[in-house]
Amino acid sequence: MSWSKKLLDAPVIGQITKRVASMKVNHDAMNIAEHFTQFLQPEVAVNDELRDEVFRIRHNVYCEELAYEKIKDEGKEQDEFDAQSIFSMIKHKPSNTYTSCVRVVRSANDLELLPIEKYCIESIQNKELHPSNFPRNEIAEISRLAVKADFRRRKSDRFKGSALGAISEASYSETELRCFPFIAIGLYMAAATMSIETGVKHVYVMMEPRLARSMKFVGINFIQLGEAIEYHGLRAPYYINPTIFMENLSPGFKCLYKAIALDICSHLNKDK
Repeated sequence: MSWSKKLLDAPVIGQITKRVASMKVNHDAMNIAEHFTQFLQPEVAVNDELRDEVFRIRHNVYCEELAYEKIKDEGKEQDEFDAQSIFSMIKHKPSNTYTSCVRVVRSANDLELLPIEKYCIESIQNKELHPSNFPRNEIAEISRLAVKADFRRRKSDRFKGSALGAISEASYSETELRCFPFIAIGLYMAAATMSIETGVKHVYVMMEPRLARSMKFVGINFIQLGEAIEYHGLRAPYYINPTIFMENLSPGFKCLYKAIALDICSHLNKDK
């Protein structure tokens, strides 16, 4: 079987760490899977209309809130890597609103660099897992993860990084709020499925080290490839592959992954 931040800053990392670390892993995580699928649904952006929705979410987060990129007249944030990417979003079912998005950037040849290769290649110090060691069609990068403001805590809005994961409590039930901190985990699982289904075997991401440590509570064990550098905040290069992902995923969160994979695969099959 083959595989698949501007990631999250301090507020959402703290949420994930506290929420996951306090769980009775099997029972509570399975409840999270049930609640997640009750209120949230992952999708693949399989047409231009859905891809435009991805670009609008990114514009709201990366241009309007974080000011990482300039405001665009058309209200859509796009870059050179989108042409070689596949995209996933997570929808809030009761409101029929898309909460968030992520992309998997792929490479078909030597001319199609990953973002990490173009901007952060010197940060990769692990020679064994360097992307140059693998066939181009077997490498990818998880990139441009963004969560909309309505799904973040208002008290965290004073933090610049809250645009990438903290949630709002005002408009949602207690049950819904319980699964919102796992939107980011759901996006990673959606990215993993998209990668698995498209033949990717080696995945890279630039991530804050605290977030990587938090993901270990779930069993998503990224391998750090070098020291952290300044890249829209302190980020380090990380690597993961299908074996690492599937073998270490905790039993409870395998339940969530299977539910997400089912939805993602159904969308990918429709696109074939």
